[in-house]
Amino acid sequence: MTDMVANLVPSPYLEFAGIGKEFPGVRALDRVSFAVDEGEVRALIGENGAGKSTLLKILSGVYRPTVGEVRIDGVPLPGGGTAGALAAGVAVIYQELQLVPELTVAENLFLGHLPARAGVVKRRELREKALQHLAILGEAIDPDCRVSRLSIGQRQMVEIAKALTRGAKVIAFDEPTSSLSEREVRKLFEIIGQLKRQGCVILYVSHRMEEIFAVCDSVTVFRDGRHVETFPTLEGVTHDRLVQRMVGRDIADVYGYRPHPVGEPLLEVESLTGPGLRAPVSFTLGAGEILGFFGLVGAGRTELLKLLFGATRATGGTIRLAGQECRIRSPRDAIRQGIAFCPEDRKDEGIVPVLSVQENLNLTARLGPGHSFLIDLTWERENAQEQVARLAVKTPSLGQLIRNLSGGNQQKVILARWLCQDLRVVLLDEPTRGIDVGAKSEIYSIIHDLAAKGYGVVVVSSDLPEVLGIADRIAVMSGGRLAGFVDRAEATEEALLKLALPTA
Repeated sequence: MTDMVANLVPSPYLEFAGIGKEFPGVRALDRVSFAVDEGEVRALIGENGAGKSTLLKILSGVYRPTVGEVRIDGVPLPGGGTAGALAAGVAVIYQELQLVPELTVAENLFLGHLPARAGVVKRRELREKALQHLAILGEAIDPDCRVSRLSIGQRQMVEIAKALTRGAKVIAFDEPTSSLSEREVRKLFEIIGQLKRQGCVILYVSHRMEEIFAVCDSVTVFRDGRHVETFPTLEGVTHDRLVQRMVGRDIADVYGYRPHPVGEPLLEVESLTGPGLRAPVSFTLGAGEILGFFGLVGAGRTELLKLLFGATRATGGTIRLAGQECRIRSPRDAIRQGIAFCPEDRKDEGIVPVLSVQENLNLTARLGPGHSFLIDLTWERENAQEQVARLAVKTPSLGQLIRNLSGGNQQKVILARWLCQDLRVVLLDEPTRGIDVGAKSEIYSIIHDLAAKGYGVVVVSSDLPEVLGIADRIAVMSGGRLAGFVDRAEATEEALLKLALPTA
């Protein structure tokens, strides 16, 4: 009789049974077990390096577990790597996008299963199918456009559409909204709701707590490669409770704002023009000031930072550092002037994935004064050891490839490469995108330390609470124009959004 009752209880559609994964010198996962039902949206949360991404790579067939197995509808996930996982109905949309930039949108959507006859791609059918899937997302993207010409947000939506083309039953999203506009986020949530109603299993990895409470049914918490706790419902669960379970300690104020004096103007920008700006931009940055730049996707914030750093050539305007006019035609010019830049896109613009932590950390130091064309490996090793310890970078060794580090630790290495330089101005573009709350707190502390030393710090962020929490003053951009400034004392979400939203 007991066996008959047990047979009436449906088994979970997706099960992780004692999953363990070890790399040389690192235990990434330690016998993780939990299950997810059909039609359930399960959040996976934890600090960077907690094991979430490793688990997703095991699910997608990129890695094989050292011990344990994944079961889908009671059947062990077949071998065959990513092809086996795809055949089993698994799709994983990674934070670091897996698109081929030089192929078209349509070709990326159907890569591996292009409609063809006798080896010749049926272009009309390919375009029609691509349009159908893009329409589901509400995206007006040309299927014939090369992916390299799309914005990061558009590429993210293409990645999502790519998963939908395969009719997957188990879909995992790894920080899916990190580069999306508010409109795109709302559309994504609608799609997730639709997939839930269709009985799909959704895994949702995010460090944005408000999203978890908005879209997820349940939460599984990871810490140090272990399954800490699963909350089968979010009823009665608080933000602080989840953070405490994630980090193993209470974080009273993640932003850690410190009131501090702002000195004389350090950076003065007057009537700057260039690609991405629709009107001249002028502002000043004081010594020891943290100036936040807020705006919606496409507002021109990233373009402005690239103009200041010389990554894009300005067409007009004046830049003065400590009262002295300077000409910045390239990043090398900016670095020599003491201007540092941490880009939004870590993968493509921030790191060299095939190089080690030590090599990545010392890239800019080789341009500094006192360094010849010969590389001083002893100095670089000592510098890397010092900076890794200073910023608490979690890496098994300095020789570890940086691509194997979590996003938060990659960001720390990018920051660390500038700390041995003679800095004056630090430009940070979305410095905590895709980073957990514990690592965010550490990065905010670094930002405050830079300001306390008299550096001028510019922080671009799409996260309203973040820019309100760390900045002394906030500049708001809208449609390629500087819409206005708001002092910290008067800054509210309503005030910033009013400036950020374009007027008719």
